Amino acid sequence: MALVGLVRVSTSKQETARQHDALDGLCVKVFEEKISGKLAVDARPALTAAVDYMRPGDMLTVQEVDRLGRNLLEGLLVLNDLFSRGIAVKVLEGIAAGEHLERSLILDLALALAEDRRRDIVRKTRNGLDSARARGRTGGRPRVVDADKRRIILARHADGESIRTIARATKLSVGTVHNVLADHRAAND
Repeated sequence: MALVGLVRVSTSKQETARQHDALDGLCVKVFEEKISGKLAVDARPALTAAVDYMRPGDMLTVQEVDRLGRNLLEGLLVLNDLFSRGIAVKVLEGIAAGEHLERSLILDLALALAEDRRRDIVRKTRNGLDSARARGRTGGRPRVVDADKRRIILARHADGESIRTIARATKLSVGTVHNVLADHRAAND
C-alpha cells in the first residue's frame, strides 16, 4: 500500500507549501491542482491523474478533508465517487484525521465544519469591508490598472485594437480591459 497525495487550492495565487510540507515526505507521489473544489472528480485533472496513478490498496492522502471539496455537498460527492471506485482516503489533520474506507459521520461533520468556517470568513470579510467603507476607507484588492496602463489601454483602443489584443499586450484580463473602457465611456457620457 502506498500513499498518493493530493494538494489543492482554489486559485493560482494561493500557496501550496503548507500542504506539500505535510504530504511530500509521506507520499510516493503528490499531485497538485489549483482549481476550484466545486468540480467533480472527472473534471479535476490532478485528482483524475492521482486516481489513475493509484494501484489497488493505495490511499489518496490529503492534509485536511476540505481539500477534496469547497463545501459539504461537493466534498461528499468527491468522497462518494472515490469510495465507489474502491479508493480509500487518508486525512492527516483535523477531526477527520485517519484512514477512511467509506463515508462516516466524522467525515461528513468535518466537511460541514469546513464549509461553516469558510462561510464565516466570507461574512467577516464583508463586514470588515462594509465597516471600512462606512468610515470612508475602501477595502479590497488594490487596482491592477494604474494611470499609465489606463492611458495605454485607451490609446490602443482608439487605434482600433481589439480588447483581447490589448489584454495580451498589457498582461491584464479581458474583463479588466473591458472595465477600463466601460468606465471611460461612462465618464464621458
